[in-house]
Amino acid sequence: MRKTICAIGMFIAALLLQGCVTTNPATGSSDFTPFMSPAKESAIGKEQHPLVIKQHGGVLDVPKVAGYVAVVGGRLARVSELPKSPFTFTVLNSPIVNAFALPGGYIYVTRGILALFNSESEMASVLGHEIGHVTARHSAKRYNQQLFTGLGVALLGAATKSKGLGDALGYGSQIYLKSYSRGNEYESDQLGVRYSTRAGFDPYAAADMLGSLDAESSLQDIIANRTGQQRPPEFFSTHPNTRDRVSRAFNAAQETGLPQNSRDRGRDRFLNAIDGMIYGDDPAQGVIDGRTFSHGPLRFRFTVPENYRLSNSSDRIYAQGSGPAGGGIIIFAGDDLQGRNMMEFTSDTWRKFAKNTALQGLDDLTINGMGAITGWNDITVANVPSRVRMVTIRYSGDQVYYFLMITPLSKLDSLSNSLQRMTYSFKRLPPGQARKIKGKIIRVVTVRRRDTAEKLSRKMAFADHKLDRFLVLNGLNSNSRLIAGQRVKLIVYDK
Repeated sequence: MRKTICAIGMFIAALLLQGCVTTNPATGSSDFTPFMSPAKESAIGKEQHPLVIKQHGGVLDVPKVAGYVAVVGGRLARVSELPKSPFTFTVLNSPIVNAFALPGGYIYVTRGILALFNSESEMASVLGHEIGHVTARHSAKRYNQQLFTGLGVALLGAATKSKGLGDALGYGSQIYLKSYSRGNEYESDQLGVRYSTRAGFDPYAAADMLGSLDAESSLQDIIANRTGQQRPPEFFSTHPNTRDRVSRAFNAAQETGLPQNSRDRGRDRFLNAIDGMIYGDDPAQGVIDGRTFSHGPLRFRFTVPENYRLSNSSDRIYAQGSGPAGGGIIIFAGDDLQGRNMMEFTSDTWRKFAKNTALQGLDDLTINGMGAITGWNDITVANVPSRVRMVTIRYSGDQVYYFLMITPLSKLDSLSNSLQRMTYSFKRLPPGQARKIKGKIIRVVTVRRRDTAEKLSRKMAFADHKLDRFLVLNGLNSNSRLIAGQRVKLIVYDK
């Protein structure tokens, strides 16, 4: 055994000698990344860029917002340790609150996170943070660590003839490497403050930005717990949050030597840029209102059962069950018959989801005047015995929509009626009703005398938590007092 361990050590030592160790100018630490060169980082980013755009709602086609983000990002990139490297800044048309970076200088912010910023400097702090992940080569190091872990596990497993050991250790390392480490986050926070300061932004805005994101996360937890629904992955799911990140960011700003409030944060410039920007769902992609999904351009609507949470992607809609009465997953999508009859289409689509199985209980239906076909089969999904039912609805001509309902057998009796009601809730919308489906937008207003947070929050286009949402949106708290002439954000229905 000792000889085997020595052999493994000698192999890794030889690999270390072959690799190139350099000092990273951004962090001052030694970089050893034999499995990912800067050229490979750029190639990976270029390859993944179109996939990221597709998976996150596409690019926000609003020049005044996208151009503004690119200009601010460019200022930050030019004062980084990679001033001549290409950086690409993209605003994603997604309501999710997130920002992230790909290797090779691809930086992304969603319109969801833009809505939470209250100044140009707050936006700069996040862009600088993501630039920091690139200049510190965190993705390359993580990739390198993952391969080293896999290599060590494979060698150790081979030496001990233990496949189980290799599988167990490999699985654990995969989980650990899903998000950046706290050390990476601290380092990127520091770099973001550095770049913001060099580029002329207020470095103290980073602490305020982290505070706002934490407040938003806490509010969404409250809302999700009240409804028993799961939350979508947001900023802190990929950027570990700790209680001391705010204080660390504030201390980093103090270390610049700049006093607080010594620099203009660019609040008005930022508010002017996002005034009128879509908030929440883009009506062109359909609107979620509680348990109901409505699509104006495609003219349809349906409602999922209680305790199901809707989420929308570029090509399908998902509903995830939760709580004691919920369970299972609903998938909704559209397609074209392409010359097939309804039975052929249903069978072809079923095989994409459940190979080597056939639909049982095939039956013809009529749903709100539209012809439909349904069938099912009992399949084990993620180790859970489940019934998967498919319902295909002919909307018009060759246009079809289908539901795929995956329900644990243990919950089938309690959910079957509500799932059937959901199917029969699918209906065409007359043009007049379809045109009335409006999304929400950000509207910047000026505070007048006698205006209070409570009074202005009544204009928020939400059924609940109006005041809480208003305060979080504007970086305020229950002790904040509005001043006449101050500009604040409201979420209102688009006219």
